[in-house]
Amino acid sequence: MNPRHQIAVLGGGAWGTALGAMAAHNGHDVRLYARDAASVHSINTLHRNETYLPGIDLPAPLTASTDAASVLSGSDFILCVIPAQAMAGALEELKPLIPRAVPLIICAKGIDRKRGLLMSSLVREIIPDQLIAALSGPSFASDVARGLPTAVTVAAESQAVADRIALALSGPTFRCYSTDDLVGVEIGGSLKNVLAIAAGAAIGRGFGASAQAALVTRGFVELRRVGHALGARPETIMGLSGLGDLLLSCSTSQSRNYSYGLALGRGDDLTGRPLAEGVATAAIAAELVARHSIEAPIIEAVARILDRSITIDEAVEALLARPLKNED
Repeated sequence: MNPRHQIAVLGGGAWGTALGAMAAHNGHDVRLYARDAASVHSINTLHRNETYLPGIDLPAPLTASTDAASVLSGSDFILCVIPAQAMAGALEELKPLIPRAVPLIICAKGIDRKRGLLMSSLVREIIPDQLIAALSGPSFASDVARGLPTAVTVAAESQAVADRIALALSGPTFRCYSTDDLVGVEIGGSLKNVLAIAAGAAIGRGFGASAQAALVTRGFVELRRVGHALGARPETIMGLSGLGDLLLSCSTSQSRNYSYGLALGRGDDLTGRPLAEGVATAAIAAELVARHSIEAPIIEAVARILDRSITIDEAVEALLARPLKNED
């Protein structure tokens, strides 16, 4: 049996609450930091987070607080579950409280659109001496919170650190594989959100399942190209945090990015929709592929659709008009 650990969770949204519940179910003492006092009160008194995970009972060992210092004090592992575009501001504020020798495990997927950095590089810029890891893979918060079988990947620059985190977080229904390919894991988690918008838009626009399958497959080719250019290992892109997460995110409206694309394709009002990280990531992803001269027409098309410089129909027409070439 794994030793009992003190785990801090930064972020009281659906994913933070779900990971906290998973760790508590696996026998750890878990303290969650959230700004929303109502959510904190609900978690501590009702063992529910109705705002983000309605109808799901949370284990009693999961407690919450608005006091970040008390949550972080004495922790063995820190799960950083702050949305990608809010990460920089939150870390600047929390930096004095974060113990440097404790692994900070990034659980957000995206590219910071102001700095153009993956989350590990962002953390390293703000807290240069922090021990950094990342957790990514095909997983929905509600599934994890309910204890449904899930497998993810944990990455760190040191394989030994990744192994230690994976062992601590794994349990009967939550399996963690480990790797030292930190960049590869982050690329998959970031770009699949953009590609999921494309897949959802294809279905929402009425293009059918064949078009959806083509977009997912060719999107994966683009993911491989980006991974290769940035030094990711092919097996990482083929694994849970690459292909696995892409398949999940592009196949169901339970994915916020796919759901956003679906609404976009239907022409629905997008005001007030839940956070879809791919919306924020698309433009900076398009800049990234352009900077590295990577052929990624789907990523570029999503960025142009979202900034309204091209319609979905025009994007599809342009994709189909591209010169024919051997499959790669």
